[in-house]
Amino acid sequence: MSDLIELYQEVILDHTKSPRNFGNLEKATHIAEGHNPLCGDQVIVFLEMADGWIKNIRFEGKGCAISTASASMMTEVLKGKSPEEIYSTFELFHDLVTGKPAPKVDELGKLAAFAGVAAFPVRVKCATLAWHTVKAALKKQHRPVTTE
Repeated sequence: MSDLIELYQEVILDHTKSPRNFGNLEKATHIAEGHNPLCGDQVIVFLEMADGWIKNIRFEGKGCAISTASASMMTEVLKGKSPEEIYSTFELFHDLVTGKPAPKVDELGKLAAFAGVAAFPVRVKCATLAWHTVKAALKKQHRPVTTE
């Protein structure tokens, strides 16, 4: 089990040090901002939607390791998905990080690295900030999302 925990920590650190899909997306059709006032994490999510699917997704911002890694991994997982798939994946991810039974956790792939967040409830907001922000982007919500 400790090998698995170590692997998960490596995955999170890799995405923190080298976030994927980081930066502005000039062709964005949907944009939303998110903020976690408790720790200062900030994120902007950019979506390029085409025919009801995410053609491209990127993010910008600053935050803790969990927040950055979660946003990075989220962008990899959500590219090519429909809004319905995004909401479904968010629910699975949220159950995982809050410690609820997640019978379909295998569907999360690398996102399972965040299972340890459940032991630190204050970090759940860090892990889910980008996810709440992508949901706001899909709804074209203009006011910033907050975790409070």
